[in-house]
Amino acid sequence: MKFEKHLSIDSDKQKAVDVLKQATDFSKQRIKQIMAQGAVWLTRNGSTQRLRRADKLLSGDDTLHIYYDEELLAQQPDDAILVADEGLYSIWHKPYGMLSQGSKWGDHFTINRWVEKHHQPQRPAFIVHRLDRAATGLIIIAHKKQTAAYFAKLFQTRDIEKRYQAIVHGLFGGDKTVSSPIDGKPALSHIHLLKYDKTLNQSRVEVRIETGRKHQIRRHLSESGFPIVGDRLYGLADENSDKNLCLSSCYLSFASPNDDEIKIYHLAESLLPKLR
Repeated sequence: MKFEKHLSIDSDKQKAVDVLKQATDFSKQRIKQIMAQGAVWLTRNGSTQRLRRADKLLSGDDTLHIYYDEELLAQQPDDAILVADEGLYSIWHKPYGMLSQGSKWGDHFTINRWVEKHHQPQRPAFIVHRLDRAATGLIIIAHKKQTAAYFAKLFQTRDIEKRYQAIVHGLFGGDKTVSSPIDGKPALSHIHLLKYDKTLNQSRVEVRIETGRKHQIRRHLSESGFPIVGDRLYGLADENSDKNLCLSSCYLSFASPNDDEIKIYHLAESLLPKLR
C-alpha cells in the first residue's frame, strides 16, 4: 500500500498524532513508528521539515503531510559498521541496501539516520558524499555543520582520494584510464587489475576516480566491456538476480579537519567483494 495525504490544519493545539489518526486507519502506535521513520512532514510559515514528535501541537494554517509506502518502510538493511570515530567525523562501512540520502517517503534506512540513532555518544550526523544504494564500503559522516562544510570543500577541490574494488566479468587487461563523459560532464576513472579467476572468467579490479559522477564506475566499466557482477542496471544481471552488486569503496585519504594530518582508511579484507 502506498499513499500520501496533505492535511490543512484549521485550529490550534491539536496533536499531530491525533490528526493523523483521524485521517488514516493507523493506530497511534503505528503513526509514531511512521513518524520515527521520517515519513511525516510539517509545513509552517513556508518551511517544510520532517516531524518526528507525535505530541507536537499544531497551529492553524499548518499543513501536515504523510507519505506512506508500506514496502519502503518495511526495509531493514544490515547494520552499518564503525571503522573509526575521529570526534568531528566518523568513518563507517555502509552495507548493501542502505541509502546515503532519504526522500519524502522516509529516512530510517539511510546511513546518517542510522548513525544518529545508534552511535554513542549520540550526535548529529551529516552526509558529505554518497554511495549507491547497491554499493558498499567506506563513507564519511560529519558530526558538525562546519565539519560537513570542510569535507564538501575537499570534495569540490578533489582533495580526497577515493578508491574502489569491484568484481567484473571477463579478463581485464592491465591498467586503463576511462575518460568518457557522463551526462555531458567530464569523468575520469583509473582502473587496475588485481586478480583474475580463469574458472569464473571474472576479474577483481581497483578503481581510482578523479570525479564523482552518478554511477561513474558502473558506467565506465560497463562501457569498457567489463560490467560489474551483480549490476542490474548496467550489467548482465537481471532484476530477479539474487547477486548483490560487487562494488565497494575501499580506501579514503584526506587531510583531517582536526589537525590537517593526512588520514588513510582501508576497508577490511573481509568486507571487500570476492571472487567466488
